[in-house]
Amino acid sequence: MFRALVFFTFLGFAIWGTLILTDYPGLVSLEWRGFRIDTTVAFLLGAVVLISFTTALVYRFWLFLWRTPGTIKGSWQAKRRQRGYQALTRGMVAVAAGDAIEAERQVKRADVLLDEPPLTMLVSAQSAQMKGDEAAASKFFAAMVTRPETEFLGLRGLLNQAIKRGDKVEALSLVRRAHRLQPKSTWVASNMFDLQIRTGQWLDARVTCDDLARTSLIAKDEAKRRKAVLSYQLSLQARDAGDGDGAMRHLRDANKLAPGFIPAVADLAGRWVDGGKARKAVKLIEKAWGAAPHPALLDPYWRAQKAPDALERVRATEKLVKTNPDHPESHIALARAFLEARLWGEARQHLEKVLAEDRDPEARTCRMMAELEESENPSSGLSREWLMRASQAGADAVWTCDHCGNTVGVWSVVCGKCEEFDSFSWRLPPSITGLMDQSQIKSGAQIGFEGSPRDKPQASEGPMILPPGGVEAG
Repeated sequence: MFRALVFFTFLGFAIWGTLILTDYPGLVSLEWRGFRIDTTVAFLLGAVVLISFTTALVYRFWLFLWRTPGTIKGSWQAKRRQRGYQALTRGMVAVAAGDAIEAERQVKRADVLLDEPPLTMLVSAQSAQMKGDEAAASKFFAAMVTRPETEFLGLRGLLNQAIKRGDKVEALSLVRRAHRLQPKSTWVASNMFDLQIRTGQWLDARVTCDDLARTSLIAKDEAKRRKAVLSYQLSLQARDAGDGDGAMRHLRDANKLAPGFIPAVADLAGRWVDGGKARKAVKLIEKAWGAAPHPALLDPYWRAQKAPDALERVRATEKLVKTNPDHPESHIALARAFLEARLWGEARQHLEKVLAEDRDPEARTCRMMAELEESENPSSGLSREWLMRASQAGADAVWTCDHCGNTVGVWSVVCGKCEEFDSFSWRLPPSITGLMDQSQIKSGAQIGFEGSPRDKPQASEGPMILPPGGVEAG
């Protein structure tokens, strides 16, 4: 409606103008170089309009002729680019499907059609890796590193290759370069921390941990735990290097960051006892025992309380367990002290409390009962029964890797089997009971399970990053 109104408005003005020019034709005279032209105003306006229209048509035709080659070329390039992106997409789909041959064919076609290497290098590298040609993949990744837009992707590919072949030094160099490009990348930061741990660069790992906490890539509590573990490892390193002051400084940092970290508590308490600060050691151990009793705390506590003989150890242990009297570890500690003091009745009382709470007691509880029966009732034969029960009981609590189930007697910052950081916790090792069907039983087949009580995992004999020393299992 609006357009029709506008059209009729312009039409009305045009008719009105035509009528005005007809009724009042006017006169126009033009003289130039001896020529004279006399005409009406209407004719002059018509000539101007005609000349303008003709000029516009000629200009538009010239522009068409001028732009046609570029338009044709652009259309051809657009279709070529479209076919190239289609080939690149098919190549990526082939990589995802595991079809290395099709991926290679499509990426070659995309490379020809697009003529943009950064878009095809990654797919080419992945295709080469699928075919097992790591050398060709390395060339593609190295070429990607030379281009700013693909440098990070190239570094990531080279880093994965270095980790795969076990070249930790090269991997650490690459991940540091990647970290400079993407400092807020969780993947980069995590890999850098792991590589620093596995290469024994504890101080660098602590700096990286601070960066991770500052950029909120890890939680504050996790950062404090990591720093506590690293501080303890630095204390062991300083001790081996003969730097006693440095070892104490790192130990205090570890205890401040994680008061419940038993290896650091036991080590720090022992050093305070050796340094004449027995009272501080007593307070430290009593606080730790109240939070989480651990057998490794007993010996330094007895030393701090100056309890060399059995009866004095009983009194010291009774004082210690007051901070957590109902915990099974407290009853076992008292039973141990009473056994050494040859107080059979008191020892039996605490062992029976442990047995009453645990229907499947640990082997050490059964061994202590066997010792008790052998000492108090040597002719009853009960000692042999408890020893038999101990042989069939579950394994004692030990430092166990939460990642792979590896067990060790001395805590380590890194698992010697799976190289996982801070993975050891004091608990019962995994125990799996194998179930055999009737056909296996009849044929006499035997199934072994890693971590079963009969085949208890042993400490890894591989290289350990932890220097000699640590907290021994009680």
